[in-house]
This record gives sequence, structure tokens and C-alpha cells, in this order.
Amino acid sequence: MVKMRLVRLGDKKSPVYRIVVVDARKAATGEYIEKIGYYDPKSTPVTLTVDVEKAKNWLSKGVQPTETVKSLLVKAGAMEQSKKLSPSKTKTKKKK
Repeated sequence: MVKMRLVRLGDKKSPVYRIVVVDARKAATGEYIEKIGYYDPKSTPVTLTVDVEKAKNWLSKGVQPTETVKSLLVKAGAMEQSKKLSPSKTKTKKKK
């Protein structure tokens, strides 16, 4: 399975991320198939650079982006925000 995810770069307390297409079985910092973008959350304003054509091409081939990458692609205009809300990844606490 091929995924679109973030790879962390940068020094301690100053992260910079690449948006990459990678085989899901590879390590998080392992080799990737293709780099499609760059994200720097610490800069002012936040830097987000995405090759929209490459992203749309990979999405059309069935690549699954992670939740974070999906939100970044929506901001960059590479994909539309889904109408359906996805369930949260955290578990809710049961009331006693």
C-alpha cells in the first residue's frame, strides 16, 4: 500500500517536514518514492509548498494521505474537503 505522509527534518525544536509518497511498509524516515511538497510550521507566516499536479496525479492512482497531509492538501488546493466528517482518532472517555 502506498501512502502520502510527512517526513520530519530539521533540528531539535525546529521541525521542517517534507510531504512524500512512500510505501507504507517502509520506515518513517526511510527512502520515499517521490517528494511532492514542503511544510514549515515554525516560519511566520507558515510555509506550505505543494506540487499540486503531482499530488492530484498520486491521489488519482489511489494513494491514501494521512489525516495531517489531507488537511495540508486541502489548504494548498490539491484536494477538496470532504463533506463527511471523519471520526476522531482519539478515544472518548466514558462517563461513570
